Amino acid sequence: MANEDQMQDSKAVKIAISHVHAWSCHDWNKTKELLPLNVHAFVTSTQPAFGSGEFTRADNYMERKKQAAQLVEPGSVRLISTIGDKSNALILMTFRIGLGPGGTMVTMARSSRYLLDQNGKIKDERDQFVVLSQ
Repeated sequence: MANEDQMQDSKAVKIAISHVHAWSCHDWNKTKELLPLNVHAFVTSTQPAFGSGEFTRADNYMERKKQAAQLVEPGSVRLISTIGDKSNALILMTFRIGLGPGGTMVTMARSSRYLLDQNGKIKDERDQFVVLSQ
């Protein structure tokens, strides 16, 4: 059985953190590099104003990721917790994003679950978020 340090420093966690860093700093080439062509993602919130979305394929993923992540304040991601193994990762984080009135910055809390494919790319991403302050 893996100990907690190994789970927090696992292959999937390292790749997931690299992915989060890439999109939150608007590094679109690195973001796409970590995805296979057949990536699948599902994003949802418990807050009615935001709804949910599901999308597949790397180009579609990148189009949607750019729309949302361009609103993120670069450098504002704070990792709360990470855990995973060689193919699964769970990342809990907060960041600042321009979703408030007139695009003002608010804090978003997000859990992201990742599944890697056999090549170490993010095959599946499941995100759930909530806006904590407005």
